[in-house]
Amino acid sequence: MTTKKRRAYESGHKAKFLVVIDDTPECDRAVYFASRRAVRTGVKVIMLHVIALHDTNQQWLGVADIMRAEAHEEANSLLDKYATRSTGITGMVPERVIREGETPPEVLALIDEDEDIALLVLGAGNSSEGPGPLVASLGSSAGTFPIPVAIVPGHLTDDELDALS
Repeated sequence: MTTKKRRAYESGHKAKFLVVIDDTPECDRAVYFASRRAVRTGVKVIMLHVIALHDTNQQWLGVADIMRAEAHEEANSLLDKYATRSTGITGMVPERVIREGETPPEVLALIDEDEDIALLVLGAGNSSEGPGPLVASLGSSAGTFPIPVAIVPGHLTDDELDALS
């Protein structure tokens, strides 16, 4: 894990709440909670979407380029949707980051690179299959994580989240 000092609340810095954006229903819960908390605490929201390009190394160069371009287009569309949601709540346009790779390492890399990230907000699924792969994988290393992690239950309504944020 990172050992870089967090500087989010030092002069010249502005704290950020990081939300991992994906196409799950619980992602909206995480965006809503992070945005509401951001308004109350005067911080910014930063949204990360990680594109998993597993098969592009095995494809012909032209096909891999097309797959990558399509994945970036889908990522931007998803980020547009949640940026609009967050902006409607905070009145500020969130930062957007798109990375390629595996989600857990890319989340950690972004946290390490941006010393203003003060909180990671994740949505937990409420299905019988568990909270979701990201919550499960990061949950196993929570004791050594470089920043606090807020896990928002996917079943909470806007009104319930309003009462908590």
